[in-house]
Amino acid sequence: MSFRALWIDNTASRQYCFSEQHPFHPIRLELTEQLLRQCDALDDSLVMPPLSLEEARDTVRRIHRPDYIAAVSALSAPSPRPEDIRLAAQYGLDADGDTPYFPDMEAASLAVVAGSIAAAEAVMSGRADRALHLAGGLHHAFPDRASGFCVYNDAAAAISSIRSKYGARVLYIDTDVHHGDGVQWFFYDDPDVFTLSIHETGKFLFPGTGFHHEWGHSAGYGACLNLPMEPYTEDDSWLDIFRHGVERAVSAFKPDVIVSQHGCDAHAFDPLAHIHCSMRIYREMPRLIRELADRHTNGRWVALGGGGYDHWRVVPRAWSLLWLEMSGHPLLERIDSLPLGGPLPEGWPSLDSPLKPDQLPRTWLDDTSTWTPMPRRQEITDKNKAMLDIALQHL
Repeated sequence: MSFRALWIDNTASRQYCFSEQHPFHPIRLELTEQLLRQCDALDDSLVMPPLSLEEARDTVRRIHRPDYIAAVSALSAPSPRPEDIRLAAQYGLDADGDTPYFPDMEAASLAVVAGSIAAAEAVMSGRADRALHLAGGLHHAFPDRASGFCVYNDAAAAISSIRSKYGARVLYIDTDVHHGDGVQWFFYDDPDVFTLSIHETGKFLFPGTGFHHEWGHSAGYGACLNLPMEPYTEDDSWLDIFRHGVERAVSAFKPDVIVSQHGCDAHAFDPLAHIHCSMRIYREMPRLIRELADRHTNGRWVALGGGGYDHWRVVPRAWSLLWLEMSGHPLLERIDSLPLGGPLPEGWPSLDSPLKPDQLPRTWLDDTSTWTPMPRRQEITDKNKAMLDIALQHL
């Protein structure tokens, strides 16, 4: 049976949790699914399981170094050996770092990979036009080390699976506020994988890369586009740069499938970045990607989650808007026609937590008329336009 859009079950991936205090917390997944179900926008018939951990392990072995995989396995024990702990920092997994090792880390990381490969396989096999795995999008992991909350790079694994099994040309679009460095470097010399990342400039934000002169290497020269945005960029400038960049990339590269990463930490409420966008960009970016997929890839679109650290006010709304676009749900018509998108479901969220904010948004979109305007708005906009002109020179 062919579905228009499939949701990859992320239950197993919710074990990917460094600690209760860590900003990368799976409560985001639970809150998002709860919101969609209260809207009657997620039906069990559209949910498919991930692949097995063994299938995921096979792909991980193709893209990550054997000594790194061995370190991940050793540090996943309930009480790792002292000699393994001494090597943790070498592999980006030190207990005091941003990606600390935790019990059963290997199984949890493989579960994330298994979900993202399942999404890719659902689309490439023709079972679905679009597939979403929100637990995925761990775009900072490198072949030989963890980085930025990411152990195994499930996005690179999904792309690698598509390339090896189907030989398809892949356009990877990364909308996380942090540069999609891991995925870029995995495919930096590959002419058949185009990586596009829009993010806050690395001059001020982790991981310190993603500048407009990073255009690819060797045979992959020209198959890379970075759009580094100025701090305190707002909706209009962000969307203008994104639209011009992604349309030019699609036109120049002519992909067979789009794989997109949907970190939602470019929102003004996010505590780990300095971009000042609203929920509007998370309504508009999926719409544009869907339109491009419909026009250029016969609808083939694989979407993954990513960052986003305002767990209650931002992530569930942003990721729900992504699924509503992917699934073509009629609720979108109401959101687009009502002021601020209309109200969220009464009683959401019912999930109880000591971290739950006292004040939560009650509408799908933000009332930016109450926000203080950025005093350097025109200067920021002009700088972003000048960056775009340089970034697009090679396309």
